[in-house]
Amino acid sequence: MLNTKQQEFVDHAVKKFGSNELTVAQLKEANKHFGCKYAPQWLIKNADYKIGKSLFKLPTEGDEVVPVTNVQSGEAEKVLTTKAPEVETKSEAAYIVSSLTGDIVPKKDPVFVSFGNYPDVKSIIKSKMFYPVFITGLSGNGKTMGVTQACAENKRELIRVNITIETDEDDLLGGYRLKDGQTVWQNGPVIEAMERGAVLLLDEIDLASNKIMCLQPILEGSGVFVKKINRFVKPAHGFNVVATANTKGQGSDDGKFIGTNVLNEAFLERFPITFEQSYPKPSVEEKILFGTLKTAGKADKDFCKKLVTWADVIRKTYFDGGVDEIISTRRLVHIIQAYAIFGKKVKAIEVCTNRFDNDTKNSFMELYTKVDAGATAEQIAEQQRQEDISSQMDDNDSESDDNGVI
Repeated sequence: MLNTKQQEFVDHAVKKFGSNELTVAQLKEANKHFGCKYAPQWLIKNADYKIGKSLFKLPTEGDEVVPVTNVQSGEAEKVLTTKAPEVETKSEAAYIVSSLTGDIVPKKDPVFVSFGNYPDVKSIIKSKMFYPVFITGLSGNGKTMGVTQACAENKRELIRVNITIETDEDDLLGGYRLKDGQTVWQNGPVIEAMERGAVLLLDEIDLASNKIMCLQPILEGSGVFVKKINRFVKPAHGFNVVATANTKGQGSDDGKFIGTNVLNEAFLERFPITFEQSYPKPSVEEKILFGTLKTAGKADKDFCKKLVTWADVIRKTYFDGGVDEIISTRRLVHIIQAYAIFGKKVKAIEVCTNRFDNDTKNSFMELYTKVDAGATAEQIAEQQRQEDISSQMDDNDSESDDNGVI
């Protein structure tokens, strides 16, 4: 039991602040009522009452008083001791803390334009059914953006995890962390999404190692047993998993996506549906680029149209095996943003294609010069075809000379 003075302090402090969890400043303020300008030593010197930085929980009924030595007077006095403060937990096995705070519903992007598989992705997310989705496609074609905006439109919480070769069970499910001087269990993003009924986005899933197999039971929708805290976690209504990748989980033979791995067939089989994401149609890309430029307070539909034509020619050449690099939708947006900053079209294209080798960059710049001069995609394609024929004839003539044929 508390002694009379201690009980009076507790009663007064709780009444004054309406809570039994007070800061040091609040404890000092409460103690002024009893003619003291410091926080009560019997409380703040007891580590069991500390529940955070400069935050203490006042003792409640059932606490016991034991004699200890007063730090200032050296005399024995009765000081409260109690069991560890009851922190709101989700398991008796460990002190569990959430890894997320605040609003995690994505914001709507004013530039976003619906295309491709977006209506289907939106329907799945809106249904709140557990129905894992695998989305594959080349880099920069809006896979992640589509999922994000589908959640924004449906006001669904989204937790995004970028997967790497190093991602393991501790990163996904959670682990022990140091918090306020205590070792506590902190939920990982997967457990957070399950308990909140949120959408879990596993970005670049094909970069994962076999450690990703810890998600097997979760992809079945049956929950997961977290062995480190001896606790079974069931998914709340609305929980779902969406994975994005540049490949279909079968690796990259052409070397375009170095680091991608062959994923376990049993893992891939747990995704009932796979969407193949393509680049937007030219008309859609023009809307995206014009919207991006408009947000920067500028307008140049002609430049946006020419950029899309330029990218379209490059993509067709890429798929025909004529070039090794491609211009993505994301790269076009980067060019538009650079144009909004520098105000120069050629410079915007140049600085955004510097990432390619010199031959590729120069050929891309030369191609844009043709587009800027008014050449259509069909005219450029025909010109390239004629150049290829001419080049092939030159090669044949050279081969004939080498064989001694005149």
